[in-house]
Amino acid sequence: MEKIIAPSGLPRDIPLSVLLGLSNPEGVDWGRIRALQFNGIQQHGLLKIIAAIVCGLLTLQWGIGQINLMFLGLWFSALAMLSIYSHLWSRKKLAWQRKTVDRAETRMVNFLSLVDGLIWGAGFLLFAFEADLMTVHSLWAMMICLMVGSAMIFSAIPLSSILFISALSAALSFGWFHVGSLDLAVASLAIAVLLISACLKTGRSFIERRVSEASLNEKSEVVSLLLKEFEDTGADWLWQTDTSRRITHVSPRFAHAIGQRPEEIEGKPFLQLVAGESWESGKFSTALHELADKLKRRDSFSNMLVPVQINGESRWWELSASPKLDDSGVFHGFRGVGSDITLQRESADKISQLARFDTLTRLPNRLQMTETLGKALETAEQWNGRCGFMMIDLDRFKAVNDTLGHPVGDRLLARVSDRLRSIMTDNELCCRLGGDEFAIVIKDARDVEYIEILAQKIIDTLSQIYEIDQHPLYIGASIGTALGPRDGRTVEMLMRSADLALYRSKDQGGGVYHHYQPKLHVQAEERRVMEIALRKALENDELLLNYQPVVSADTGSVVAFEALLRWNSPKFGNVSPVKFIPIAEDARLIIPIGEWVLRTACEEAMNWPSTVKVAVNVSADQLTEPDFLETVVSALQDSGLPPHRLEIEVTESIFMREGAGAAQMLDEIIALGINLSLDDFGTGYSSLGYLRKTRFTTIKVDRSFVQGAAKNVPESLAIIRAVVAMADSLGMATTAEGAETQEEVQMIQKLGCTKIQGYYFGRPMVTEDARKLFSTFDAETLEYSRKSA
Repeated sequence: MEKIIAPSGLPRDIPLSVLLGLSNPEGVDWGRIRALQFNGIQQHGLLKIIAAIVCGLLTLQWGIGQINLMFLGLWFSALAMLSIYSHLWSRKKLAWQRKTVDRAETRMVNFLSLVDGLIWGAGFLLFAFEADLMTVHSLWAMMICLMVGSAMIFSAIPLSSILFISALSAALSFGWFHVGSLDLAVASLAIAVLLISACLKTGRSFIERRVSEASLNEKSEVVSLLLKEFEDTGADWLWQTDTSRRITHVSPRFAHAIGQRPEEIEGKPFLQLVAGESWESGKFSTALHELADKLKRRDSFSNMLVPVQINGESRWWELSASPKLDDSGVFHGFRGVGSDITLQRESADKISQLARFDTLTRLPNRLQMTETLGKALETAEQWNGRCGFMMIDLDRFKAVNDTLGHPVGDRLLARVSDRLRSIMTDNELCCRLGGDEFAIVIKDARDVEYIEILAQKIIDTLSQIYEIDQHPLYIGASIGTALGPRDGRTVEMLMRSADLALYRSKDQGGGVYHHYQPKLHVQAEERRVMEIALRKALENDELLLNYQPVVSADTGSVVAFEALLRWNSPKFGNVSPVKFIPIAEDARLIIPIGEWVLRTACEEAMNWPSTVKVAVNVSADQLTEPDFLETVVSALQDSGLPPHRLEIEVTESIFMREGAGAAQMLDEIIALGINLSLDDFGTGYSSLGYLRKTRFTTIKVDRSFVQGAAKNVPESLAIIRAVVAMADSLGMATTAEGAETQEEVQMIQKLGCTKIQGYYFGRPMVTEDARKLFSTFDAETLEYSRKSA
């Protein structure tokens, strides 16, 4: 049967005799197969000698005290010498670095493996005749492992592994037969048969895989050569000129590229054909001037990009050429190749556009902004000038996304970009950084007043009404500015400074701009350090709750306590909630802290009379947590507090931040029987729609209105009367906050508020003082007397 030869010259169907190295048929370079086999075991050569020495030392240890030391020493010496000799012989031959290996070298490898198997077998027989049975079992297990390792690792030369396994398994079987364990003798032979079978199969698979790899590599080399030949000779079209730089020997492909017949092109100046309409005016592009200079100086050029005019259409050509010289060195013109790369050029321009411009707003992106700002900084440093940088963040944009969806938000961003673009001059570059963040690079910012005027103009322009999909939208803008190189000598430092100024603008409610000041870095660092300390506050037991009483406006009895979070830091002392609560919200620490407040407040409320409720403030971040409702239920169950004794306080801002999701969560809370209070009503984004959609238990009137009413301010009186009337009609209670004087309390009673909270009845107090409140006064009644803190 004729053998099938792979493209590499190696057979796909390898005979078993050749695989074992027992035959060497004519017509095929079988030495290449043997080289592949040697390559397969070369990488495991060092592993083999290490395994032999380690196993030999282990055998030596087992044999001390049981085997004659002279025999044991001779055996180990023979094993070590054979291992070292095999390794040195392999390194000397360096068979794995050659393309072919002869049969004599293969026979040597097989002989060394056979001797190795005989030595190990002799070692087992020494133990079988003289050692105890436990040691013989241990040695047998180790030698079975050696047989398995040989079958797996050295199966690339199957006969070598087979000889080792056969010699060793024969000794194992004979040794067990001598000991009297016939079953282990048979098992040793069975294991050897299985390993030899696996070795043959693995060896064939190994060679077939290496043959396939060799074929594939050879094909790849052939393809690479063909591609290189094509790239060297397969240009799109050829062109030639004479000594006067006129076209000669017009090829059909060149004529097609020009868009004319060959006879019309013959003899025309090459530059005239390339320049098109600009030939008459003489207004050549820079690339055409360079091409003309190369032709005039008779210089070679390669891959020159040239804009050309073909029948009034702009195209891009890539030209290469060299001068034609005869044997005497006389110039006879140019011969070159060219190709039309207009499509590739347009694709590259489009990719460059995408890489440097924002796809939604068509404004320059962060990459272009960084480059422009870097150049502006260099110019300012060089000429002792100034450049400016603005960070712009849109106010209330997230509410638009949450309530009307991202498509409307995207159209709003496009409209914002148009307004920003209309304000810019040649001195500014407006960019979109991402999301609702924009930036402006001011190349010359020596006039600080100009920056202030520009910032205010941006705020005023972006704050005007937008009409999108019949939705009237109102947003605003907050701005932070920085001057380079004063506020930062690198792009990163200047952006950081402007970002700190922007953070200050956002912190003050938005709609304003601030310049960078060095103290902002100090504040940012303090905030960072405080955040690190706050992360450990909960586990270090630094947080505590104070409780401020809420009393009935009619009887003065305590009807509830509001739980107020306090932080006593070992490093910062008593930190105001106004300072650390925003940090907790920004760092997402408000979730675990809020859960601790809820659980602690519920547990403490169980120490009060059953008619007294506890009020807990909940942030919008907590309400958006998927497991918030489970947390509330768990806190009530663990403490045993009835749901009607828990009151959750929220502010109007949750509706603006989270849309309908917040209202749905509040409805689920009400369904559990928990009371719901709307805090600071009238001071934020007030809307009667909130009261229509959500059944609040209580509306809290802000302290500013209480103070105004006590001073007979008409607007404050009107607002409180309206809130009370509305709450009564909706079946809701009203709580007046911040009552500090008897006049304010009397005014609150007169206006009809149902509950009062403020320093007049008690400042926030620790748990012990809150409990004493009920034992000090009759039942649950708090007399109308002012108490000190």
